[in-house]
Amino acid sequence: MTVGIDHAPQISTHPTRTALGRAAATWAAERIRQAIEWTSTARVMLAAAPSQAETLIALAAEPDIDWSRVEFFHMDEYVGLAPEAPQAFGTWLHQNFLNKVPTATFHPVAPGTDPEASARHYEQLMGDAPFDVVLLGLGVNGHLAFNDPPADLDDPYAAKVVALDETSRRQQVDEGHFARLSDVPTHAVTVTIPRLLNTRDVIASVPGAPKRQAVQDTLTRPIGPDHPGTALRTHARVRLFLDMESDPR
Repeated sequence: MTVGIDHAPQISTHPTRTALGRAAATWAAERIRQAIEWTSTARVMLAAAPSQAETLIALAAEPDIDWSRVEFFHMDEYVGLAPEAPQAFGTWLHQNFLNKVPTATFHPVAPGTDPEASARHYEQLMGDAPFDVVLLGLGVNGHLAFNDPPADLDDPYAAKVVALDETSRRQQVDEGHFARLSDVPTHAVTVTIPRLLNTRDVIASVPGAPKRQAVQDTLTRPIGPDHPGTALRTHARVRLFLDMESDPR
């Protein structure tokens, strides 16, 4: 990834997670409506995590969006979980968002029995066209999707199979998705950082005290693989939505 201008993300801090979600959803809805107005469709990439719940719930309630013109993708999925497993990210998205916008199109990541083939298939589904909006979070280790440090900021692939580091796996236990670390899958299919950033707008919803250090690193560390979130500063249109607990300033 060529680092030219180091762009400072636009940051807004909100008193609660709910207020954060409403603000991020309002901004996302404006971008989606604009894309539909310009091109008749909108291509939107979603993250699936508790940090995104308030944003997606508020987004589903936004008025005047023709969801039948919106095409959704999502950025990662575990290898080895049944598609209907409660911890599967596709399941989470249906329960928290997609069931509320049933006319939208959704392209799930489906690792199945051949994750490498699934990654190649998802590359084809995404194609080369930029997304209009990417809605993402930030891992406690600074990961974007499941691009754990050290992350490849110049990855030639659009999607790939990755081994999950222990910090990412432990985050899933801490957030209540799995009872024990040994229950958390060790691999996932993830969309890569260059493909995530091939978008007109990035909207990052990052609430909670556990994310404060990751936010600090994203904003202040040199752009590079040890702190994947720093890659956000290579994009000119990033909005970072924080709450009082996650804002390190």
